[in-house]
Amino acid sequence: MRNRILIVCLGNICRSPLAQGIFESYVTEKDILIDSAATSNYHQNASPDHRSIKVGLKHNIDITSQRSRQIKASDFYDFNEIYAVDQSVFETLLKLAPKKEFKHKVKMIDNRDVHDPYYGNEDDFEAVFQHLDSCIQKLIS
Repeated sequence: MRNRILIVCLGNICRSPLAQGIFESYVTEKDILIDSAATSNYHQNASPDHRSIKVGLKHNIDITSQRSRQIKASDFYDFNEIYAVDQSVFETLLKLAPKKEFKHKVKMIDNRDVHDPYYGNEDDFEAVFQHLDSCIQKLIS
């Protein structure tokens, strides 16, 4: 069975696209699918934030082809693991789960929130990249 991992943030333009790109850079097996989504519909079908793209490219990770989307009920059926980047997203995902038995799929990507860099500068995006990279290395080890 194919392992399917979904990473979720608020808008799916900063943190979760970076997390998806980082995860994909470490995982080469074809039986693993990584995707990302948002809890909100603020940026439907938008490209990742230009600062996320820039920090990704700095680390040889190209996320330019990703497009934002809002999580949907079918994602809880389709994905084996759903990672929230912060406590607020985690709580929203638990509320959105269409069945109680899907709640075990929802996990925090780390034991502390991944800061939302949206209103920050390039240094904030670099810090988020480093935080996500560390989280993902722990998940795959």
